Amino acid sequence: MLSHANGSTSSRNSSWASDRVAFTTAVWHTGLMDAMIVMGKQGRVVIPAEIREQLGLAAGDQLHLHTAGTRLVIERPQDAVTQLRQITSAVPPARSLVEELLAERRAATAIE
Repeated sequence: MLSHANGSTSSRNSSWASDRVAFTTAVWHTGLMDAMIVMGKQGRVVIPAEIREQLGLAAGDQLHLHTAGTRLVIERPQDAVTQLRQITSAVPPARSLVEELLAERRAATAIE
């Protein structure tokens, strides 16, 4: 649960489940950490000190960079792993996503 400056609260994550795997989307803007940065000539950006401090980032930390639609996402690898574990926690232990993927691939190969 997030507390906002105006005193309201909201859930950081919203989720829905399909017949496949639970999917989680994080709220992209909470107002808790917000900064405008400028990209330098060589494509470099600087993460502001207060955000680095809030996230516990230090010089030399490895960060994962990827795109999500038109957004650029930078995250710590351990945070990505935690999020993946949360997504897959809704999958019953008796269900094998690997076996389902292999079955789908076999079926697709048989059609070709």
